[in-house]
Amino acid sequence: MLAGANGDLGNLSHLRVWQMDRWQTGGMTAFWTELDGDVISVRGADASSYLQGQISQDIRGLGDGQSAYTFVLEPTGKIAALARVTRLAEDEFRLDTDRGFGDELMARLNRFKIRVKVDIVGAQAAVLGVRGADAPIAGGVPAWGGVDAFDLFDAAPPADLRHGSADELLLARIESGWPAMGREITEASIPAETGVVADAVNFTKGCYPGQELVERMDSRGSTAPRFVRRLRGEGSVKVGDEIIHDGKAVGTLTSVADSDEGWVALGVVARSAQPGDPVTIGEAPSVIEDITAR
Repeated sequence: MLAGANGDLGNLSHLRVWQMDRWQTGGMTAFWTELDGDVISVRGADASSYLQGQISQDIRGLGDGQSAYTFVLEPTGKIAALARVTRLAEDEFRLDTDRGFGDELMARLNRFKIRVKVDIVGAQAAVLGVRGADAPIAGGVPAWGGVDAFDLFDAAPPADLRHGSADELLLARIESGWPAMGREITEASIPAETGVVADAVNFTKGCYPGQELVERMDSRGSTAPRFVRRLRGEGSVKVGDEIIHDGKAVGTLTSVADSDEGWVALGVVARSAQPGDPVTIGEAPSVIEDITAR
């Protein structure tokens, strides 16, 4: 149990640290499992220069096979997609994003394609995710901004790892604090809310649609109105449950997984409730955790 029968938040804080250490030091054994995502191909003589001007990441320094996370934004600064871009060749890139958001990503990238030699189309790939790895995986593409997560495209699963489940993958994502499209990230989200700006934004690369909001918030030290946070506790909670702080609803749970110690979740929480603050979800006590320290 994550907290005692009296709901002691001091025990909760202590065991929260223990739980994270347990994952990061291999207490949860490494596994692979199938991933369900959308893949897009961007190729042509102008592929590199066109993408460079459309996304928040600087891809000029990527070598063949190297990748980086990026936001693709609307001109308003709202998020169209959080994606990973991989250079496959001088004039060819692969973008992958969460299942169900590939068409939107493709439409957004095609929207400003005027008189450029680039084709942006849907692609097929069998993708496996490896989580909890204690060393880089041969041929693996780094995932989720961590050091123990890699994805394999059109490759055989590692023979020395067990086949994990979708529930384990969800637990790993929540523990890593990585937001998902349609869950933590919606059409109303801005990059500063997500906790992954350090992974997905380059502040010196030059102009791209939506840059003004991102740069303005960074240069002025502005605080987003809400943030993706992690919480954990005992009992039973579900996606959509309200997060209560000082008697007021400050957010909702967006992803929930069972763990050996109870449950762990991600939620979108108003800035009035900060990491370390005690909250309740239903009858379950919890403490807000920051997700940016990966």
